[in-house]
Amino acid sequence: MPRNDTIELGELTDSMLYILLALTEARHGYLIMQFVDELTNGRIKIGPASMYTIIKKLVNAQLIEPIDGDGKQKRYVITAQGRALVAEDLKRRQAIVDDARFILDGEGQG
Repeated sequence: MPRNDTIELGELTDSMLYILLALTEARHGYLIMQFVDELTNGRIKIGPASMYTIIKKLVNAQLIEPIDGDGKQKRYVITAQGRALVAEDLKRRQAIVDDARFILDGEGQG
């Protein structure tokens, strides 16, 4: 299944998740990239082309919305629907971590 179907499945890519987290405050493109880089200590770097492709998908899915800015840079902010999807995706990711710990800690060996 193509990656752009992940939103319809209720799943987010790592980059999508970090962009949504960045947009809990209104930010424009450069500030989003800077926020993600700082939050992850450089583990996740989102380039401009990828970021704007993802932003377009998130706007189309009504997970973020543009807000009026100072006219120079378009800013975005997460919607209630976006926050709900982040919460659901975090539950999904936590279940994956729990499953992996169960196996790796030896509990899943019979």
